[in-house]
Amino acid sequence: MAATVRIHRPVVGYALEEPATFLGSGFFVAPNWVLTCAHVACGGEGGEVAVVYETAPGRGVSTAPGRVVATLPDLADGAGRTASAGNWPAPDLALIQLTSPVVDHECVYVSERPAAYYGEGRVLYAGWTENEGRLQVMDGTLTVQGTIGGWSSDVQMRLGDNDLPYGVSGGPVIDPVRGEVIGVLKARSDHRPGGTSTGIEQLRTLRVPAERATAEHSDVYQAVFHAHDRYHRDRQRHPASRRQTWTDVQGRLGARPGRTLSPDERIQLLGRLAELPPPQSTRGLLDILDSLPDFQASTPLPAPRGWRDGLGALYESASDDGALELVLDYAMRAMSAPRPFVVPSTPDAEKALWVWVWQAAQRLSARYRSGLAEQRMERLRRREEARRRADREEPGTDVDRPGTVFVRPAAIFDGRRPPRPSHDVAPTTGPSGPQRRIASDVRARARAVPGAARPSALVELVLRGWEPDRCDWSVSVAGPDGDAVRLHEAERTPLADLPAHLAGPLAEAFRHCDEPGRPALLQVALPHALLGLEVDAWQLPPEAEPLGALRPVVVRCADRGRLPGEAYRGYGAEAPDLDRLDPPDPGRSDRSDHGRPDRVPRDGPAVDDVGHVGDVGDVGAMYGPFDGPYDVDDRDDLEEERRARWRWLHAHRARAEVLDCDEGLRKPVPSVEQLRALSHGTVPVLCRYGDLRYEDDAEALARIVLGGYGVALWRRRHGRPDAVCGEFHRGTIDGIAEPASAQYLPEAVHDLRMRLRAGRTESFWADGVALLYDDPHQPLPGDGDLLEAP
Repeated sequence: MAATVRIHRPVVGYALEEPATFLGSGFFVAPNWVLTCAHVACGGEGGEVAVVYETAPGRGVSTAPGRVVATLPDLADGAGRTASAGNWPAPDLALIQLTSPVVDHECVYVSERPAAYYGEGRVLYAGWTENEGRLQVMDGTLTVQGTIGGWSSDVQMRLGDNDLPYGVSGGPVIDPVRGEVIGVLKARSDHRPGGTSTGIEQLRTLRVPAERATAEHSDVYQAVFHAHDRYHRDRQRHPASRRQTWTDVQGRLGARPGRTLSPDERIQLLGRLAELPPPQSTRGLLDILDSLPDFQASTPLPAPRGWRDGLGALYESASDDGALELVLDYAMRAMSAPRPFVVPSTPDAEKALWVWVWQAAQRLSARYRSGLAEQRMERLRRREEARRRADREEPGTDVDRPGTVFVRPAAIFDGRRPPRPSHDVAPTTGPSGPQRRIASDVRARARAVPGAARPSALVELVLRGWEPDRCDWSVSVAGPDGDAVRLHEAERTPLADLPAHLAGPLAEAFRHCDEPGRPALLQVALPHALLGLEVDAWQLPPEAEPLGALRPVVVRCADRGRLPGEAYRGYGAEAPDLDRLDPPDPGRSDRSDHGRPDRVPRDGPAVDDVGHVGDVGDVGAMYGPFDGPYDVDDRDDLEEERRARWRWLHAHRARAEVLDCDEGLRKPVPSVEQLRALSHGTVPVLCRYGDLRYEDDAEALARIVLGGYGVALWRRRHGRPDAVCGEFHRGTIDGIAEPASAQYLPEAVHDLRMRLRAGRTESFWADGVALLYDDPHQPLPGDGDLLEAP
C-alpha cells in the first residue's frame, strides 16, 4: 500500500535506512497528515519525526519532516511536550502533521462507520518491519476474534491467526469487503498470534477547541477529515490521472454504503459536505440526526463530530425503501445548518450540495422532489431575510441564529476592522499547548496600511538578447507617488548568480523603506518570458529565510508596452470585426447582479466566465466602436481599460477565475479578447503553470498581461501532472475574495508564505504561488527603457 509509511527519529541521510532509527508504521489519512500510534510517534525527539513514504510501488522512497500535533489520550505535560514512548493506554493514537508540503503521496480511504459495527470476519493489515537487516513493507490477513470494551466508546478489536512482527504498530487495518480502513494496529500479543487494533472513530474524542472555530484548521479533527474527503473526491474526478483509486476498488467489490449509495455517489457527497464549514457542535449535529423522521438508531459512541460521521450513523438506521430519502434529508439539513464561520466559497459549496441532492432525487417520486424544492426555496428566503437584517446592523455582526450563517465575515486585512483571527492562530507543536500567532500584533496592525501605499524596493531586469543566460539589472527605491531613486545597477550578470549580486543593493533598499515591524514591499519587474522566475524563493544571503517569507514580494511585467507590437496576434488576439460593432449604450448599467462591472453586449447576457464569452464581434460590442482599422500602436483604449480594471479591483472584493484547469483537466488559456471580456472584478489564476499545456507558460502569462490585468496569481507545479488541485482552486477562491480589495493581496500572499514556511498544513495549497501586482498608475522608470542595449 503506497499510503503506508514508516516513522523514524529525525535524522538525515542514510541513517533513515538503519533499523536503529525506525520507530514504527503509520499511514497517510489525508494530504500531509499521518495517523499512527501514540507510542510510535512519541518515540521521536520533542515531537519531531521523519516520515518515509513511497510515491508509488517501485519508485523508491522519499522523506518529509513531521511533528506530532495530537495524541490520544492527551498525555502532554504542562509545557506542551508529548509524553515519552512506551506502553500507552488506549486508544493510543497520534496525528503527525508534515511540516513541508508533499503532493505526490496517496491517502487511504477511512470508513465513516464505527469499527464496533464491523462484527466478525477477516481484515487486512499493512506495515513496515525489519527483515534480514532491511526495512520492508509487508501485509497480510487477520481474523477478528471479538472486541475489548464491548460497545463502549473505547472499543478495540481482538485480532488473531497471524503473527504481527515488530514495527507494524500504527499500520492500517482494512475491511476487505467494503474496501476501507477501519482501524489502526495497536499492539501485538505476547502469548498468541495476533494483537489488537483501535477504531478510527476514536479520533472523534480529540480535544474540542474551547472557543468557537474561526476556520477549518481551528479544529484538528475537522481539518483532517474534511481534507480526507475532498482529496478522495478530487482524486476520483481527476481526468488526467491513470492511478486506480480507492473508489474504483470499492466499486468492483460491490459495496453499497448505507444500502443506497454507490461508492462514487458517496465520495461525491462526502466531498461536497467537506466543502461546507463543519457543524457548529456535536450537540448541533445530534439535533440534526434526531430531527430526521426515519432515523431510529441509537447514538453511536464516540458521538459523531463531523458531517461524515453523521452520514455513517445513518447507515445502521436506513431501511432499503427509505435509505435514499434519509440521506437526502440529512444533506438538506447540513446545507442550511448554523455555521461556526463562513468563507467566500461557502455559498458555492451549498449550491454544489444542492445540485447533488437534486440529481440523486431523480430516482424518487415527484412528490418527494417537489418537497425538496420547496425546502430549498424556503431556506433561501430565510437566508436572504437574515442577510437583510445583518445589513441593517453594524458591519461585521454575526448572524448565527438557527438556519442561518455568518453572512458578513471580516476581511483578513480590512483596514476598517482588526485582522480576522483565523489566519493568525495556529497550534503549537505539542498536542494541547496554547495557541500562538505566526505574525506579531505589530505586523498585523501594519497590514492595515497596504504595502503598496508605502515606499518599496524595486528590482528591474532586462534580458540580453544575444546572451540569454545573462541580464542587466538595477535596484531602486520607489515612492508611493511613482517616483523612483536608483541605488545601483549592473550589466551582464548571470541569471544563476543574480541573488548573490542583489544581496547588498537590496539590503540598502530595504533600509530605505522598512519600518519596525513593517517590512516593505519588494517589486521585481521582469520581461514576460521571466515572469515565472522564483524571486520569492531568493535567499539573501544564502543562509537567510526566503524573501517571500520575510516581506511581501510581487512581480511586474517590464515589457508590457512592447508585447502587442511583437506578439499580440501570436498570443490569441484577433482584430475585431468592424462590421459587427455596435455603439455603446450610454444608459446601460455596467454592474452585474453580483456587483461586478461585467461587460454586457446590448443583445446578450452578462459575461461572467470564460465559458460564456461570445465571439470577437460580441467582445467588440462591449468596448464600443473602433474609429478605424486596428492599430497595435494605438493603445489608449487598452490602457484606459487596464486602469479601470485596476481601480475596480482596489475598490471592491475580487473574484478568482481559474483559466487553465477544469477540475483537474487541462484547458487552453482564453484568448486575449476573451480575457478582456471578463468582469473587472476578475483575478486570473493559473493552476497548471509548469505543467504540460496547450501553450507555454510565457504565452499564458502574456495573454493575461495583454488582456489588461495588473493582478494575477499562479502556482509553479514543477512537473506534477497527477497532483490533485482541488485545494488550490478552493484556496485561491477564498484567499482572493476574502480581503476587502486587491490592495491587500500582496500582504495576504506574504501571510500565506509565512504560514507555509512555518509548516502550517492549511496553507500547503499555496506552495509555489506567485503574484503579479502591476500598478498602471505607477509606470516603471523609463517606461521599460532601463539599460536598453543598442
